[in-house]
Order: sequence, then C-alpha cells, then structure tokens
Amino acid sequence: MTEPPRHTPMMQQYLRIKAAHPETLLFYRMGDFYELFYEDARRAAELLDITLTQRGESAGAPIPMAGVPVHSYENYLARLLARGESVAICEQTGDPNTSKGPVEREVVRIVTPGTLTDDALLEARRSALLTAIAGTPDHWGLASLELAAGRFTVMEGTGQAALDAELARLDPAEMLLSDDQPDHWIAHHHGGVTRRPPWHFESDSARRRLVEHFATRDLSGFGVEAMPMAIAAAGAVLAYVTDTQRSALPHIQHLGIERSDAAIAIDAASRHNLELERNLGGGSEQTLAAVLDTTVTGMGSRALRRWINRPLRDQAVVEKRQAAVETLLGGDYLLIREQLRRAADIERIAARIGINSARPRDLTGLRDTLQTLPALADALQPLADPRLRELAAAASPQPSILDRLASALVEQPPVVIRDGGVLADGYDNELDELRGLSRNADGFLTDLEHREREATGIPHLKVSYNRVHGYFIEISKGQSDQAPAHYIRRQTLKGAERYITPELKAFEDKVLSARERALAREKALFEALIAWLADHLDSLMGLAAALAELDSLTALAERAAALDYVRPQLDDRPGMDIRGGRHPVVEQNTTEPFVPNDVVLDDQQRMLIITGPNMGGKSTYMRQVALLALMAHIGSFVPAESARFGPLDRIFTRIGASDDLAGGRSTFMVEMTETANILNNATANSLVLLDEIGRGTSTFDGLALAWATAEALCQTISAFTLFATHYFELTALPDQYPEAVNRHLEAVEHGEQIVFLHTVRPGPANQSYGLQVAALAGVPTNVLRAARRKLAELESTPDNTPQLPLFAAPSDDRDKLHEALRELDPDALTPRQALEALYRLRGLVDGGD
Repeated sequence: MTEPPRHTPMMQQYLRIKAAHPETLLFYRMGDFYELFYEDARRAAELLDITLTQRGESAGAPIPMAGVPVHSYENYLARLLARGESVAICEQTGDPNTSKGPVEREVVRIVTPGTLTDDALLEARRSALLTAIAGTPDHWGLASLELAAGRFTVMEGTGQAALDAELARLDPAEMLLSDDQPDHWIAHHHGGVTRRPPWHFESDSARRRLVEHFATRDLSGFGVEAMPMAIAAAGAVLAYVTDTQRSALPHIQHLGIERSDAAIAIDAASRHNLELERNLGGGSEQTLAAVLDTTVTGMGSRALRRWINRPLRDQAVVEKRQAAVETLLGGDYLLIREQLRRAADIERIAARIGINSARPRDLTGLRDTLQTLPALADALQPLADPRLRELAAAASPQPSILDRLASALVEQPPVVIRDGGVLADGYDNELDELRGLSRNADGFLTDLEHREREATGIPHLKVSYNRVHGYFIEISKGQSDQAPAHYIRRQTLKGAERYITPELKAFEDKVLSARERALAREKALFEALIAWLADHLDSLMGLAAALAELDSLTALAERAAALDYVRPQLDDRPGMDIRGGRHPVVEQNTTEPFVPNDVVLDDQQRMLIITGPNMGGKSTYMRQVALLALMAHIGSFVPAESARFGPLDRIFTRIGASDDLAGGRSTFMVEMTETANILNNATANSLVLLDEIGRGTSTFDGLALAWATAEALCQTISAFTLFATHYFELTALPDQYPEAVNRHLEAVEHGEQIVFLHTVRPGPANQSYGLQVAALAGVPTNVLRAARRKLAELESTPDNTPQLPLFAAPSDDRDKLHEALRELDPDALTPRQALEALYRLRGLVDGGD
C-alpha cells in the first residue's frame, strides 16, 4: 500500500503555527517577504488585490500563496485592519546558518484594530480604543484601553440607552464581548467585534489579573473595589492585550474611573445630531472638532477631542481651563504653539518604549522634543496662571534623558535598526573598533587591486564585493587564461570570471565577522537604550500629558482670538443667557454674514416654542444653543457677545428625520423612541432640543403627540427646552403654562418670493411660507398654482381645522397620555411592544379609553 504524501517540514511548521491562530491571518516570514498560504492567501489576495499564486506542492497538492514585502508590509496591514481583519506576525527567531531544518519561527504579536501602536497604522488625531463590556444591560461595566497611549479607564452604568451613549462617545476600534453576550447589546457599534471566552470576564480572576499587572495588594488605590462589572471588563481587556502583544505592558500604569455623573450626558442620537466629530454624512468636515481643533501635535488633538466628547459638569475644573486660556490670550501663546509644533508624539513614543517596539526615529523624535523644552519653559515662565504653572513643571527640561539620547544617536538614523547605522561614533568603544575594521576595508581592497594588477599584468582586473558572493577578483573572459594558479574560481558570468584567493578569503572572514559583530553589538546597545528609557516611563508619560494639555489650551486660545469668542460665565443659577450667539460651525462655512441671536432660559422661561418657515434657521438656532453650552463646559470660549450657563446635566436632541432599515424601524418609530428616551431621562437641569415632533404620522396623531410631549416637558420635567414645530396650535401652550414662550424666525415676502432674515423674534410666526419654500426648491409652476388653489379652498373651510378633544379634556386624561408616552422606554420595550404602546396612544388621542 502506497503511503500518502506528507507535508514538507516547512509546511508542517506553518500548519502548526496556523492551527493556534485559526481566525487570524498569518503573516509568515520567509526572507524579505511575509507569505500567506491556503485560505489566508485567498482572502488576502481578495482584500488587498495582490497576486494569488501556486508554488510547489505539499501533501500532494499545490500550495496557494500570496506575499507582501517586509519593507512595506505596514501599508498592507493597515488596509487589512481597516477591513476589520486581525493579523498574526510570525517572525524568524532562529539563525538560518545554524538551523538543520526549517528556521525557527514564532508569532511575536497579533495586530488587531484595537491594539495598534505603530505610527504607520494609526491616525494621528484619533484614538484607537479597545473596549470590553461585562454584565447585563441592567448593570454593565465598560473598560476602555488606548494601548498606543497607555490610557486605561473604566465605568459602570445601567440601561441600554446609557451604554449606547458611552459607546457612541468612545467610538472603539474593537469591541470585546463574551461568547454568551447577545449581539443586540452593541447594535449601534460600527467597529470590529471580537468574541472571548466567558471566563475572561469573570470578576474574581479579572481582579487577580489586574492586581498582578499593577503589582498592588488590591485595587482600592484605584477606587474600583466596589465596581465588579468594571473590574470584569478591565480584566478581559488586559488578558486580550497580553495575549496579542506577547510582551510586558509597563506603560499601562493607572486605572482611571470615568463616572457618568461627572460629565454632561449626551446620548448617541444627540451626539450624531450635533455633529461633534462626524457630520451627518459620516465625514469629518464641518464639525465642531474641525472648527476647534487647530492643535499642532497629534497628542494635543486627541486630548482636545476627548474634551469635546465629554463636557464636564464640574464647573471648578472647567473654570481652570478657561482661566488658562484667558492667561494665554494675554501672553505670547503663538510662541508657545511654535515650540509645541516641534514636539513629536511623545505619548505614543512612550507607549512603544514600554512595549519594546520603539524604532530609531521614535528616539530621535523624543530627543528633538527634549531639546525644545528649555525654550518652551522660557515661553511659559511669564504666565502666572496656576494650571499653566503645573503644566510648565511637568514639561520642564529633562537633561539626563536628553544627554543620553544626544550621545547615543546619529542625527538622522535609518528607519529600522536591522542594517545598523543608528548609534553615533563615540557612544561605545567596542562598536567603534568593530566599525573601524569594516571602514578600513576600502583601503585594503584598493591596495590589493593595485598589487594584483601588477603581479598578473591584467590591467582591468577588479576587486569587488556583493552581499551574495562576498569579496572576489573579477577578470574578463578574454583575459581569464592569464589567471594565476592560486586563483580559485568562485563564479562564472557571461563575460567574466570571478575568483577568490587565500589572502582575500582571510580578509573576507575578518571583515564580515567584524560587520556581523558590529551589527549584533549595535542591536544589543539599542535594546539596552530602550530598556533604560523604559525605567523613565513615568516622567515621559507625565511630559506627554502636559504637552498635550498645553497644546489643547493654546488651540482654544488661538480659536478665541481668531474667531472673536468670549469667556462664558458659569454659575449656580439655573438656565442660560446667551447674547448675540453664533453657530460655531455654520459661521465658518458660509459666505454670508452670520446673523447672531439671543436665548434666555431660566426658572421663569423654561421652554421656547419656535415657529417659522423651513430653511428659516430653526434647526441652526437650536443646535447653536447646544454647541455653545457644550463648548462652555469643555473650557472653550464661545462665539457670542456674552454668555452665562448654570448647572447642566444632559443634552438631548431630536432633530432630523431618518429611518432605521437595519433595525426594522420607520422614521416615526425612530422619532418616538428618541422622544421616549428624552421623556424618561431628562431632568430640570437638562437641555432638550426637539424639532418637528409628530411629523412622521397623521396630523391628528402628530399634533396630539407634540402637544403632550411639550406639556410633559413643561409640567412634569421642567427641562430647559427649545421646541420647534409647524403645528401652530402649539403656540397656544403658553396660555396654559407661563414658563413657555413663543419665538419665531423672521422672514418676509417679496411678491411670491421669500427672504429669510434668520432673526429670532418674540411671538409666534404668522404663516408657514410652505409654498414659497417649495418654489425655491424648484417645484414646477403648475403644481404650485394647484397647491395655492387647494390652500385657498382649505382655508375657506373651517371644518378642516384640527380639533382635538384631548386639549379640552380633563387633566387626568392628559395624564394618561403622558403615562403612555413614558412607556416608550427603549431600554425595556421590543419594537412590537413599542408599537402596541403607540396604538394605545392613538386610542387616547382619538378619545378612546
């Protein structure tokens, strides 16, 4: 019986390594290429548009393969990661010269979307976060790690809506879920999802893992002992990163708590509507971050964007930032920005030092940054603000690290240490001696060539070197018969013969040995330098945090000066008072002069009923109020003549109309779900923006829902509310609730044309201008004429005016409607249950029980 063909030894090695990483693409190092085989090769060829080939056989079948060059693999890796793939990097760890079989190989790290540390794979201005969730929707824990910076935070919360809000804020690149957790937990998460065994999320083992990592007796020093779900999530994150990085993680030095009551809560829908970092089309243009972020370093940009995404409720912290910005405006903040502009991304460099993956140019970036610190200290010295003084102390010069780096590194080293040339002459005596042997080779070869020409009488004899064949003497074919007897043929070419002599061979052995030993010595010295720097991680990470905050503060100062912003006042009086406020994004993206407007919300005036034509500026005005409130609570100055803000706990928006096809929800269902979230979670210190509630259903249903929602916000919740509507019946609400007032966006007619003045005036609008806006949109003239005839007919028929028995009904009927509205809890109801609640609402609106 014939024995079945076996895999080659190399393929046996590959298949053994691949079996340990079945769900991950394996980059298998072979010389100057990373090769992929079998199904990995097919998938990579499709995703990367590279050639799929078949070379050789193993086990009697051709081997599908595809490869990418080692020197440019990061470009391909980035493309795979962007598609949600993870890649295991398998390197040659053995010596090819001494290996009897296939050279030893092992996976040195696994690169996933949430564990990126290489500059080539990261966006400079965005954080790549790895996040894990533990627990249940009723009580969940969330842990988030930015591996490239060592920033590790946890929080706990309750409810699906709160979880959705935090995931929208963090926008993780990769999410870790237990195998037994349902997908609907993260229905709105758009990054990659990695499933892990349930025991990775077990609280006690996670606690032990964290204690071991931080080398502490317990976790009380981090304040998380009473947060079992947060501990479970953090333990899962740490286990995953340890597994993928295959190295120590000394730069992860702290576990911070982000408490939900420390920040102004912004749910996922409101964050989307306000366009903080992404516009409604998914791009980054025309967003609040695009206007405010003029930072000059990547770490500063990431810090400022964290502020934008998490406005603080603690006015004392915010006022410290404001005071620092005001002090910078009174000093030479432009000089400080110029010094910061010369700084490398120390935050990410420190992280790579910690995980032993720093490259030569990381260290020169650190060296060059340290060289700027004395000038930065001089620029900060005149500024007396307390927070700026603290940052100046943290960013003070560090001469010991600078001296070590300055003496160790050449001015412009190569990208990698592999070929040497990174460490400067004079740094190490042994390295200098070994390099001297190599450098003296040129003189010896010139002398040898001269002597051999004279001895042989061959005038065009050459002594040369290449990396494949080493040193050799080359003689043309026509003169090769004159080669002396002691010449030993090394290689035959088409037009020449190459030889070696005992003298040249001895020299080759000496020089190549010196080069190999010099390269080995340089690699060892470089690794020792990285280890020495790792002992100084505390000061490097403190420096990075200080530079990032200085960059953020000076960017806010630059914006305040360039865009005519004012410092807002924060106090304990409820509400807000904005005079001459402007939309920070719209005014920077329009060619027309922006029309400023006021808004006053206080205990006497808690709701503005806003009417006016479409395109008149209602949505812009409402978003403007929310964005100015948010800016004030990150420490920024605001575009206004003056502004005051009292305590604020949440910002809610219900603006725009869209359906959720993937979730099986209509436009109206999305609208009602978001409205229910507001009614269930808003408080008297919340800012609520509602635009066109009820427009997704019939006139009677929509008007009833809009009235009842506005009434609940006035009567039950007392939130600070801007309520835009086309239901003119709602302008009667202030007759029942004096804390509600009417406002309208002014427009004037000129013939059959309309001119939008974008000015907010007291009182309700006197008409909707719907047909005029339709004309601006290009609706055909014949259709407009028919619409005008129908409008005249409707206006002459009094029976067409909606009359809702609800508005004249006893208060207990209205209470039933409010109660039915509040039943639309997105955390508790399935879509079917929510629809049933809506039908009960309709029964109440139409006078049913």
